[in-house]
Amino acid sequence: MIAYIKNMSSISPTPPKHSFTDDPSTQTGQFSDTVLRPGTFDDYIGQSQIKKNLSILIGAAKSRGHSPEHVLFYGPPGLGKTTLAHVIAREVGANLRITSGPAIERAGDLAAILTNLKPGDMLFIDEIHRLNKTIEEVLYPVMETGKMDIMIGKGPSARTVQLDLPPFTLVGATTRFGMISAPLRTRFSGGTFRLEFYTPQEISTILARSAAILDITLPQSELNAIAGRSRQTPRIANYLLRRVRDFAQMHNREIDADAVHEAFALLGLDVNGLSVSDIEILRTLKEKFGGGPTGVKNLAAATGEDEGTIEDVVEPYLIQLGLIERTSRGRVLSEKGREYISK
Repeated sequence: MIAYIKNMSSISPTPPKHSFTDDPSTQTGQFSDTVLRPGTFDDYIGQSQIKKNLSILIGAAKSRGHSPEHVLFYGPPGLGKTTLAHVIAREVGANLRITSGPAIERAGDLAAILTNLKPGDMLFIDEIHRLNKTIEEVLYPVMETGKMDIMIGKGPSARTVQLDLPPFTLVGATTRFGMISAPLRTRFSGGTFRLEFYTPQEISTILARSAAILDITLPQSELNAIAGRSRQTPRIANYLLRRVRDFAQMHNREIDADAVHEAFALLGLDVNGLSVSDIEILRTLKEKFGGGPTGVKNLAAATGEDEGTIEDVVEPYLIQLGLIERTSRGRVLSEKGREYISK
């Protein structure tokens, strides 16, 4: 695929600000997620199989004096895909450049990003499944050969220029693996890795590390209480930890069991992290649809929730807990779900 550009001036010497940023891990201030982000594989809790594979990939590349091959991470939001990109960059000693699929609107945007890379840089594209087809096709030869074909001008005077790009590593991340085309998937020669949900023990360990960084003193029992409401997701766990801290701070209290319980009651979360809207969907299934089966459109209309929110945010965790089942005929409330809302 040849990228079409009217003139070379459209390949800006400075990358577009909206789509190309420096490594945010170097930033400080009020961004707690940045402060809490692990910098090494030793600090990164969980995903042990992925870490082993990446360690081999990085070690072999460093011993050959090459950049690591391109890798792709996929899985639900908040599991650490972006963090892994930061960790890889630190382990390699590379500059990490960050953009996202929706931010790359034209071939010229991609050309500007790629031509501003330096040898050994890493390019992280978040939500890579949202790249349009034209941009994907421009990436194919770039990932395979490190060359980019650009057509300058149009009509009889049009000419093709082939740019030799510096060696770099592309790290892609997506929450919608199935929406990435097969040709693009197969070009991630370093591997495609699925991030799994975390165990309660792993979440508790992450919370203990975060609490130490934020100078929060919490007994293990309260760390476990927060972990139980985190939906097995580090991002949610760290969010809840900060909200408990804020609650105790504003009420001038120690962070004890009562403070944790009251903070979560204020947030509307039960012991398993189910929100009011989660419980409402379970009740609606039981009371309005007799436990199901019912389609997502009916469920959305009855609860006032968006269909996409139900499918992508609410349902996965309810299914994981075994409270509902997704069948060919629609959503069904399980026996465990009936018992849950009867408590």
